[in-house]
Amino acid sequence: MALHERLRQLDGAKELRSFQTEPAQMRAAAPGKTGELRLGFSVRHGRSVLHDLYRVAPLLVQQALYWDEAMPDLPICAIISVGGGILQGDRYKIDIYLEEGACAQVNTQSANRIHQMDANYASQHQTVTLAPNTYLEYLPDFTIPYRGSRFINQTDIVIAEGATLLYGEMLMTGRKHHHADERFGLDLLSMAVSVRRPGGRKLFAEKLLIEQGDVTVEHAAVMKGFDAFASIMCLTPPETAARIKARCGTNFATDAPRAISGVSRLPNGAGLVLRAAGVESYDVRREVRRFWRIVREEARGKTLPAEFLWR
Repeated sequence: MALHERLRQLDGAKELRSFQTEPAQMRAAAPGKTGELRLGFSVRHGRSVLHDLYRVAPLLVQQALYWDEAMPDLPICAIISVGGGILQGDRYKIDIYLEEGACAQVNTQSANRIHQMDANYASQHQTVTLAPNTYLEYLPDFTIPYRGSRFINQTDIVIAEGATLLYGEMLMTGRKHHHADERFGLDLLSMAVSVRRPGGRKLFAEKLLIEQGDVTVEHAAVMKGFDAFASIMCLTPPETAARIKARCGTNFATDAPRAISGVSRLPNGAGLVLRAAGVESYDVRREVRRFWRIVREEARGKTLPAEFLWR
C-alpha cells in the first residue's frame, strides 16, 4: 500500500476529527515532514543481512551492525530521527520484513519525543512482516508525549506460523520532571496493533487510546502512582510460549512497589504479552529486559549480553 493511502486511512480515525487544522509554518505531510523507512532482512551466505534499505529523512538507518556477543549473527539496526523528535504535521511510515530463516534486531537511538502542537497532529504507520522460521526483536525506546501533543500510531503485523516476534511499546506519562502539567498533559495518544497470518486470518487487535481530560488513567487499576508503562508482545509458536510463560512469574509487591508486571496469553494461540508499570523508565526497563532475556533463551537458545553501563 502506498504511503499516501496509509496516511489517508489514519486521517479518517474518529479521534482525529478535532485536529485537522493546518500548521501556520509548513503544511502537514509536506516534503521534509514525511519520513519513510524500509528494512529488509534475508539470509545470504549463511548469515542474516540487511539486504534492502530505503530511507527518506527525517527517518534514517545507516547500516546493520553485529555487536551482540551472545548472537554474533544478529544484524542490529538503530532507527535515527534527524528531526529531533516528532512535530505537528509529521507523517512517518516504517516497513520491516524478514525473509525465511532470517533474524534481526531493530531499535531506536533514543526516546521518541512527541513535541507540543497547536495545529494538526502527527502520525506513524508501521508494517512488520515475518516469513516462516524468522526471529525479530523490534523494541523502540520510550514514547514521551509532551503537553499538548497529538500522535496516532498504527502497527500492522503479518507473521507466519513458526516465526517469533518480540515487539514492544513503552510509554511515559509525559515529562513529569519538567512541569507538573506535563503529566498526562497530552491532547491525544492513539496506538493500535493488529496481527494476522499471511493468509489473512486475524489473530487479534488492540488499541490504546488516551485523550485529554480522561480521568480513568489515574485510577488505581491503571496508572495511579506510576509514570512509565510497557506492553511487550511475544508472538511465537504455542510450545515456545508455554516455556516462556512457565518462567515468567508475576511481580506484584503490595508495599510501595517500584514496578509491577505480569504475563498473559494472547488470543488464538498467538503468544504472550507482558504488561508492566513503574515509577520511572528504568523500573519498567528492568521488567522488559527480564522478559526479553527469557524470550530469547527459549526461542533461540541464546541469552542477552551484559547491559550497557549508560542504561
